[in-house]
Amino acid sequence: MGKLSNQAVLHKITNRFGELISVPTEPLGLLTFETNKEVISDLLAFLKSDPELKFNYLTDITAIHYPEQELPIGVIYHLHSLVNNVRVRIKVFLEDANPTIPSATNLWEGANWMERETYDYFGINFEGHPNLKRILNVDEMTVFPMRREYPLEDPNRVDKKDYFFGR
Repeated sequence: MGKLSNQAVLHKITNRFGELISVPTEPLGLLTFETNKEVISDLLAFLKSDPELKFNYLTDITAIHYPEQELPIGVIYHLHSLVNNVRVRIKVFLEDANPTIPSATNLWEGANWMERETYDYFGINFEGHPNLKRILNVDEMTVFPMRREYPLEDPNRVDKKDYFFGR
């Protein structure tokens, strides 16, 4: 069981996709890079099917929300090559109004539940998903709770004032 270096993985990816891969970093040794939603399906298929890389395990799909950025919603993929014992993180940033990205369920069956959870909490539509509906929240919910659209606390609450605590 060999181990590929992050530089070897990045070199192979950039040879195939060129400038469509950006911002490569290695926080805590984890190769991390960004791409766009037009390329993500081809990139994931390449990482899984390449005979040398063999990123055959989808560890996680999740999202983040940075309301101050131009493209505020990010979809994050974590892949693991069990054969080579190496991991990568891929980020794709989307618009806020109607975040849409292709589904990865055609590559990994396990992506089904991960994409449903990401949809449920962040409102990201995964095109081509076989059953994209809420999985953890109630069906009648009209908001996406992990987006940073509302203040954490009600500023009008009076029970949190300092004079209640002798200050």
